Amino acid sequence: MTTADIDEVRRQIVATVREFVQKDVVPQAAEHDENDTYPTELVEQMAEMGLFGITIPEEYGGMGLDYTTYAMVFEELCKGWMSITAPIGTHSILTAAIVNYGTEEQKREWLPKLASGEKRGGLALTEPGGGSDVASLQTTAVRDGEEYVVNGNKLFITNGRTGDVYLLLAKTDTDIDPQHRGISAFIAEKGPGFTAGRDLNKLGYRGVDTSELIFQNYRVSADLLVGGEEGKGFYHVMDALETGRINIAARAVGVATGAFELAIKYAQERETFGKKIAERQTIQNMLADMATKIHAARLMTYDAAAKKDSGARIDLEAGMAKLYASEICAEVTMDAMRIHGGYGYIKDLPLERYYRDAPLMIIGEGTSEIQRLVIARNLLKQYAI
Repeated sequence: MTTADIDEVRRQIVATVREFVQKDVVPQAAEHDENDTYPTELVEQMAEMGLFGITIPEEYGGMGLDYTTYAMVFEELCKGWMSITAPIGTHSILTAAIVNYGTEEQKREWLPKLASGEKRGGLALTEPGGGSDVASLQTTAVRDGEEYVVNGNKLFITNGRTGDVYLLLAKTDTDIDPQHRGISAFIAEKGPGFTAGRDLNKLGYRGVDTSELIFQNYRVSADLLVGGEEGKGFYHVMDALETGRINIAARAVGVATGAFELAIKYAQERETFGKKIAERQTIQNMLADMATKIHAARLMTYDAAAKKDSGARIDLEAGMAKLYASEICAEVTMDAMRIHGGYGYIKDLPLERYYRDAPLMIIGEGTSEIQRLVIARNLLKQYAI
């Protein structure tokens, strides 16, 4: 396709998602958030729209779109309700790992089902004893003939209850040094020995399940070892997490934009001492800073997405985008609440929900502190003397 064709396809998809958000998501978001209920109908609509297969190649049943469009879709969804991205967020990390590292048999078996939403996925990585220190994970997978026997627990797993299949990281070699070389990745579907444990009651990101996963002598076929090779799981998931960091950055831009749009509208309506507050220099300065931060975060996110599309590793760019976008999202939502005063603090408006959702982006897919380490490590390589 030409650049003009790509731009037109992107415009149509984003417009369709925007209409879906305004017509269907926004009217239901507050109720699902308040009651922490899963938005089954909305998720089914997203499956019908093809959003479970945004970046899966067309030959495997997906939409075959670029990561810039992917980021735009996440941004639009989050302007309405950030939680609605959960079913397709970590799902896309699983699909990225299969697309980039799966065997041809694994691609043909799993990608069409994942693209259609028939099977819904997630990432089984984080454990109760550690999050950012991936190399120290304790879940083990011991070879037994043509199967591996898996034992261990995972925690903070999005789609842990409602998902079907996961990118499971487990140690196939517990003695190797360095530890990360003993980690392997599996395509693991729920079944005997693999169950969801407790659901976590969260500050924000409500309406979608974040759960514990329990593996007790769970048997997974050796055919489901990603790429058919042991010891490559750490590299597979680090690459796939670049996808996750793009979507987290895009989520942050969407939530910040939603909060900003409420604030600038309110500032033009609210009067104090005979003047619209938008005429007050203090409020104007706040709005200017909010808009500038959002614009910068959006450009950083799209830049990382474009580099991902080129086939390059984007540890640096994705880390920067995720770090900056998540931090400014927290700042912008707080400033939007300041502009609203007491009205921003009550549940009549979605602003307090934006504010509660914002911290997830600072924590998810690697905390800001971890992003700074990733950025610094890459900069030192780039500017080595």
